[in-house]
Amino acid sequence: MSKLNIRKVAVLGAGVMGAQIAAHLVNARVPVLLFDLAGNAGDAGTAGTAGTVGTAGTANRVVEQALQRLGKLQPAPLADTDDLRFIEPANYDDDLARLGECDLVIEAIAERLDLKHGLYARIANQLAPHAILASNTSGLPIASLAEGLPAELLGRFCGVHFFNPPRYMHLVELIPTAATDAPTLDALEAFLTSVLGKGVVRAKDTPNFIANRVGVFSILAVIEEGRRHGLSFDLIDDLTGARLGRAKSATFRTADVVGLDTLAHVIGTMQERLQDDPFFAHYRTPEVLARLIEGGALGQKRGAGFYRKEGRAIKVLDPATGSYVEGGAKADEIVARILKRPPAERFKLLRESSHPQARFLWAIFRDVFHYVAVHLEAIAGNARDVDLAVRWGFGWQRGPFEEWQQAGWGEIARWIDEDIAAGQALSKAPLPDWVRGAAGQGVHRADGSYSPATGRFEARSDLPVYRRQIARAPVLGQPSPAALGETLFENDSVRLWLAPGHETVPVLSFKTKMNTMSAEVLDGIGLAVERAEAGFDGLVIWQTSALQLGTPGGPFSAGANLEAAMPLFMSRGAAGVEPLVRKFQDTMQRVKYAQVPVVAALAGIALGGGCELALHCARRVAHLETYLGLVEVGVGLVPAGGGLKETVVRAARAARATGSTRYLDFISPRFTTIALGKVSGSARQAVGFGYLEATDPVVFNVHELLGAALTQARALAQTGYRPPLADHAIPVAGRAARATIEAQLVNMREGGFISEHDMRIGKHIATILCGGDLDAGETVDEAWLLTLERQAFIELLGTGKTQERIMGMLQTGKPVRN
Repeated sequence: MSKLNIRKVAVLGAGVMGAQIAAHLVNARVPVLLFDLAGNAGDAGTAGTAGTVGTAGTANRVVEQALQRLGKLQPAPLADTDDLRFIEPANYDDDLARLGECDLVIEAIAERLDLKHGLYARIANQLAPHAILASNTSGLPIASLAEGLPAELLGRFCGVHFFNPPRYMHLVELIPTAATDAPTLDALEAFLTSVLGKGVVRAKDTPNFIANRVGVFSILAVIEEGRRHGLSFDLIDDLTGARLGRAKSATFRTADVVGLDTLAHVIGTMQERLQDDPFFAHYRTPEVLARLIEGGALGQKRGAGFYRKEGRAIKVLDPATGSYVEGGAKADEIVARILKRPPAERFKLLRESSHPQARFLWAIFRDVFHYVAVHLEAIAGNARDVDLAVRWGFGWQRGPFEEWQQAGWGEIARWIDEDIAAGQALSKAPLPDWVRGAAGQGVHRADGSYSPATGRFEARSDLPVYRRQIARAPVLGQPSPAALGETLFENDSVRLWLAPGHETVPVLSFKTKMNTMSAEVLDGIGLAVERAEAGFDGLVIWQTSALQLGTPGGPFSAGANLEAAMPLFMSRGAAGVEPLVRKFQDTMQRVKYAQVPVVAALAGIALGGGCELALHCARRVAHLETYLGLVEVGVGLVPAGGGLKETVVRAARAARATGSTRYLDFISPRFTTIALGKVSGSARQAVGFGYLEATDPVVFNVHELLGAALTQARALAQTGYRPPLADHAIPVAGRAARATIEAQLVNMREGGFISEHDMRIGKHIATILCGGDLDAGETVDEAWLLTLERQAFIELLGTGKTQERIMGMLQTGKPVRN
């Protein structure tokens, strides 16, 4: 098969999933035809469309209404709402011939075989001869879906399972039939991986595939073991969320968000198609779930499920009475302490404890370990695929096999055996022989992960698309990104190193919590620039946290380390912090005027000083899910690491480019963004905020970020990179513009939108952005603006209101409004 160029995609079905898949395609700059029933159809629901057909008089009104809903959804499916226009509405009556324009067709209609077969019969002869047809199904048999397709289409048909919401969930399961061509799968995997930024796992054609099969069983086990141990839903959520390294929404909040009807549908698939499964007795719909669905309490979308919001209070269901009661139950302190112990000790203590919460936790781990061991060969190619699917699809920090192996493979296996023999497990099925045989030390090794089907440890896929990933998704037993490459310099705060095969551009990674910047990190940045200038082509700043376990994605840096600066403040007062602020500014200038290009590889949050660091780099390469903002107002301060200075420089550059001297027009929107502490909702939106340039590349797969940044640094070096010339004549908006902004602040204060202290901070920001006490059009240099930043920062730091905000943030992690 020749290279597949996907120029346009058709999505069939404008329901919740179809519309959001279309949205993510246009996020990736792929034009989309979004199909559904024609507007005069009587029942839009058969095509997977949510809601009722409206009365608008167009043939495409079903899709148009879906697009209207799409623009209002939260979290936002679109990285930039303006991109909605790139989704073109279409309908099955008038537009089927246009399918011939598409290289990929994704069917996402209702989960019914008869409806899907009927649609395939209508579209089969309209597809381009090279086009791939993929069904986005969460669990229907792909082989059954393929029945009746023309012979020439069978090789280009497969299942592709996006997780909801498609923009944010890293996992996509790819499911072939026996007839699917290998080149078709490889081409589609490359597209999903690099263009859409997904973590692709190839699943076998079994009910609910991998992630839902394991994840939903885990939910069923939690419900059953919670019932056995007499634990409330809110207590179970406290036990099964962040404390276990899983999603904060834990078990029942997650179920509410997903939709209890959706959960029941997946359980129903297991009931119908897994009757010979040794765990079949536990595939029944739990009584509490059935009662909630019968009463219309489908979760968050209906305002009630396991939880219900009443005013500001969130109440939890009491299954005994069917009423909602005050929630907020927390794990017992002794259990919380056990969960902080090293893995082997933790599991031993949980199993040996008589505390019901500890017994519950051991039971849910045992049940899942038992389950994945019994079913590994049937559902996946190897243990790695199970672990990655569960991590990426359900937000677990470690997959079940990783948890088991980390805790002590042989000991855990022995305990599971004992529980099976004692009748405490959820099934009498014995652990497979390979658990003590070929994989007797665990399923993950440096050279691969165990496959019962082949009896070997299978290496990672070597498809060309993965050559872009210098540091692939880490799996237990395989090298950590933090130990990758050759170390040039390392201390407690930073590591400077060379990535394999990229020895001309070193990489600087921070080692602090949330990659915050302390004096030691600033020293590390200065040293890295010095070393890069002395013998390399450039420097990349990239954080290993971009590849954190679980779902990858950052942070780049949460900004300056305020906690580390507090002792200096306490001993010397606000003025005593001035040298540290100056050091921060000097380091940022060192980055900006380095003789080699410094490239920031951004993922996750880049806030405050993290955003300022990015602003001073020669180029930024950003993962789509990068959230940038100058947010110092939240702690009662102004940006003082050169962020406001760079804002003025960029505004002046934009004004010059248009020949305008109306500097206020260019400063005003930037002032609003900074004064309100706005954070971009994506890398695309950060361009509009002025934190990224239109020329800064946006990468969709976070695992490709480091490679893309190194490529950018080398490209700049190879084209004769020179740092920018220092501008000593930066025009400013002046005192009249400052007065205009301050008048807006007064109106906001009188309207109750901001506090008196917010207004004080806003005035400082306005003063700096307008150049101080100067006339419009007067020019300054960068040092002038940096001095204004420092003066405002130190003045605000000396106020009680700012000190309250800083302490509140350090103690609670939340901004204080005073």
